[in-house]
Amino acid sequence: MRWIANLDGGPRRVNHASVAVGDYIYSFGGYCTGEDYRSTCAIDVHILNTNNMRWTLAPTMKDEYGVPCKYPDVPFQRYGHTAVAYEHKVYIWGGRNDEIVCDILFCFDTKTLRWSKPAVTGRVPGARDGHSACIYGNRMYIFGGFEEIIDKFSCDVHYLDLQTMHWTYVDTRGDPPSYRDFHSATIVNHKMFVFGGRGDAWGPYHSQEEIYCPKIVCLDLRTNRWEMPNTTGEEPLGRRSHSAFVFKNKIYIFGGYNGNSDIHFNDLYCFDPVRYVWRLAHPRGQSPRARRRQSCLVIGQRMYLFGGTCPSHLSDPATYDYSDTHVLDFHPTLRTLAMLKVQEYKLDSTCLPRTIRIEMRNMTTPNKISRSLVSG
Repeated sequence: MRWIANLDGGPRRVNHASVAVGDYIYSFGGYCTGEDYRSTCAIDVHILNTNNMRWTLAPTMKDEYGVPCKYPDVPFQRYGHTAVAYEHKVYIWGGRNDEIVCDILFCFDTKTLRWSKPAVTGRVPGARDGHSACIYGNRMYIFGGFEEIIDKFSCDVHYLDLQTMHWTYVDTRGDPPSYRDFHSATIVNHKMFVFGGRGDAWGPYHSQEEIYCPKIVCLDLRTNRWEMPNTTGEEPLGRRSHSAFVFKNKIYIFGGYNGNSDIHFNDLYCFDPVRYVWRLAHPRGQSPRARRRQSCLVIGQRMYLFGGTCPSHLSDPATYDYSDTHVLDFHPTLRTLAMLKVQEYKLDSTCLPRTIRIEMRNMTTPNKISRSLVSG
């Protein structure tokens, strides 16, 4: 396991929502310190081609008269929302700007780069941000978050059937996780594992007495029963706004923030969802800086990390938000390791095959975001 790339110049985004479809990563919205998030301008979509490690900005969708579409025909720029990939489409739900919160379901077609607004039935969850969303079969499961209208944290579970577009409230059994937002939810072996997040000493009420629970809780999606397994090993400290991803049926947790101790993390933990064992991973290479509200997505043998923030009262606000992209290779090949050594020792590479020189350049050359050539 090794960090093999650290590229700057990508989208400077915090609290965005991202998915992987094929060899591409699609990142939706988020914010950057100092920008205006009171208007309902259209959400931005940044696309990473993992073959050449280059970012492009998808064109703004236009109507039949060539006029840029606006909310509610397309989602407004937002943060704290979720995105899931189902086949070649991406479903965006929830999130907010500085004025309003949204409960409309939007769909982004990765083949046409166009938005649609599917009609839904059933009991739509209350508008919120900081919730989680994950795919199980043909269902998108929603858990937790902070509901704007009732001004409370949530511990409810809902799912949307992505074939019928029908929302269902899940009547779970057992003791649910505490009310929380900015946690992670990951599905492995028919179970949804919930870790971390920000809770409150007053339960659903936001009293500013924050709680950061380090325990992992899971919902068996076959029985709808909550379980709190007894875990062993090196348990991570409680945190929020971290990233969770799955590789070979193991759950990995990266980064995040604990508000009580004011600590940002850049550690990487691995959780075995069968043996319920935690361990601290120690990848080789240059680790990303500590941060929260970043994205981490797995394609093949590699994980791609980008964005996030690390605010500090000691630093300039202009330096809070990151535009870097990192790659973690779980099983680097001899070819990859050899290229890293050529770079490390600044060896002459002119005699190497052109394909290898291009691959090495993609691993080291900073990004410059271009505009997608596909018309919207």
